[in-house]
Amino acid sequence: MTPALDLVASLGIEVGVHSYKHDPSHKSYGLEVVEALKVASEQVFKTLVVNLIRTDLKSELVMVLVPVVKTVNLKVVSSVMKAKKAFLASGVDAERVTGYVVGGISPLGTRTTLRTLIDESANNYEILYCSGGRRGLEISISPKELLRVINAQAVPGLTNK
Repeated sequence: MTPALDLVASLGIEVGVHSYKHDPSHKSYGLEVVEALKVASEQVFKTLVVNLIRTDLKSELVMVLVPVVKTVNLKVVSSVMKAKKAFLASGVDAERVTGYVVGGISPLGTRTTLRTLIDESANNYEILYCSGGRRGLEISISPKELLRVINAQAVPGLTNK
């Protein structure tokens, strides 16, 4: 069990749990999921931790979920979060704040609750896939449930074209 699975179980949320053999030599954690589970790449969402520099010059870490085949538009993140600047957090910071390892960061059951944005394309699907809290473990969940549980804000244009 992982904190992500513990959380959904404690809330009585039905999710699919999908294990696969993680290949450490694979170039992309997200594309590895797509290949292993044979699902549409647009339905598999990666969890990124983004560092914001706010207008008061303090920094804040936030979570951003986007399809694995897309890149996050940091200008949109900065604008939506009313920050001066946004950039990807270091792997060390992402692991420290979430309690998960890079490549297995789940938006569910994180060590620290972060403000969260999700690309609005998640609403195009009945089910989306996100990390279950370790490499080689994915959860399939309704986007509506995921947004509710993590209190995420769905944002249009969160990815680069």
